[in-house]
Amino acid sequence: MGWLDRVDDQVDALTKARALQEVSRSAEAYGILERVLRTTRDPHTCADALVQRLSALINLGRTAEYTRAIEEASAAVRDLAEPYLHGHLNALAALAAHHQGALDRCVTHLVKAARALGAVEDPDRDTAWGWHDLAMAYSYLSFHGYALGAIERARQLGTAAGIPEETFAAPGIRLRNAVALDHTGDSDGCLRVLRDVASDLDRFVAAGRADRLRPSSLAAYGYAAARRSALGDDVVAAGRDPYRLLGHGADSARARDMRQLGQVCLAIAGGRPIEAVARLDTIQVSAETLGAAEPARLRSMALARAGDHAAAHRADRLAFRLAAQRHDRLRDVYIDGIAARIDHEEMRREAARFEGEALTDPLTGLPNRRRLERYIAAVVARGEQVVIGVCDLDGFKAVNTRHGHHSGDLVLQRVAGVINRVMRRGDFVARYGGDEFVVVLPGAGMAEAAEVARRIDSAVRTEDWESLVPGTPVGVSIGFAQVGAAGPGQRDALGAAFEAADREMLRAKDRPRSG
Repeated sequence: MGWLDRVDDQVDALTKARALQEVSRSAEAYGILERVLRTTRDPHTCADALVQRLSALINLGRTAEYTRAIEEASAAVRDLAEPYLHGHLNALAALAAHHQGALDRCVTHLVKAARALGAVEDPDRDTAWGWHDLAMAYSYLSFHGYALGAIERARQLGTAAGIPEETFAAPGIRLRNAVALDHTGDSDGCLRVLRDVASDLDRFVAAGRADRLRPSSLAAYGYAAARRSALGDDVVAAGRDPYRLLGHGADSARARDMRQLGQVCLAIAGGRPIEAVARLDTIQVSAETLGAAEPARLRSMALARAGDHAAAHRADRLAFRLAAQRHDRLRDVYIDGIAARIDHEEMRREAARFEGEALTDPLTGLPNRRRLERYIAAVVARGEQVVIGVCDLDGFKAVNTRHGHHSGDLVLQRVAGVINRVMRRGDFVARYGGDEFVVVLPGAGMAEAAEVARRIDSAVRTEDWESLVPGTPVGVSIGFAQVGAAGPGQRDALGAAFEAADREMLRAKDRPRSG
């Protein structure tokens, strides 16, 4: 049962407001939500409408109204025992606090949002959107690794709920990662990430699914293309016209910012640096959309094209200082003890949830090594037959070398999803460490293990790695072994099974591959 199944009043209106926000028509959604709030007495309906209204205000950039909207939503949600609502509200509150410059509150809300969303027992499409908004908040705060993990979780839940993959393409996450690299001097790294973003768009265009992309995503793809062109890349390709893409985004405040900065990028790329500088002198954009350093970095690029290298150097140094100040502020937030205060407030009543987080790999969302070992020990102690498999990625070192660790993280997340997708009901998948995954097949023998290995190998080989990490194919080598019976030597039996599976995996890696 999903969240809206628990709501009795005006469900159609709430659903319509959601659909409007998904296509960046937040002003219309806001009007519907205001009417709902004026006419409902149902506490669940009121809470949902207030959380959605906060989302609409953030999308519209109405910063002055954030504080009151958060207070009203918090009061409505406080007494409802619904983890999804608490998680989504905290994700939105984190976004609002970030736009208001309150980093301590932002980090507090991020932690609470992740814990609440992770505690949802029956995740549905609404939970997927909660993880999406949490990913956005992580991204704006420059927690790029956490953002990638959260958006992958959103994709997994969205796919299960029938939401198309492209809905959660979220190019803005990687776009912010790219410009952050450029702000600190890594223009080559920036270009690599921007090209990866373009590859995603090309894949959607080739599949005829580009029209399903959200307007805000199209605007982000447009800015990624314009930014590449400003750095000297040729971005001419079907479906990738930055002028057209930047026109999307409807009433999103962030899309408006990207549209204005995108015009600056295109002026630089078009050999019109004086026009680019003039635009920068007249536009007003939020420092939160692409970082406070982005206008200064674009000014530096324009002045360099105009031949004023001294002024370009000054602007570039300003961009670097602004980027560094952001990192300093984040460091100070943690030094001030935000994480410690949260631990102090919630440790006792949230002990079980803390334990769950300690047993989960933050990048892939899979169980980690500690949880894996506990699970196998429990299964064997019950006297059940169990087979374990070690899966090691082929070509992963080349991915990190050629495309960087950001792309490596994306590959690990994709592989985790692929393996999960082909496992049998009741099987267990964990990330053991690095590029190694372990699968556990309770009640299975080696014949079943061979079939599972074939499915994993086939699924990984047929995945579209070229669009994600061009020129670096990814494969998997798998070895299985059966765990011996329970008893005093249980730990030794587990260790022996791991070693046997690892040896089989290495043999598989040495065997020639077909195709």
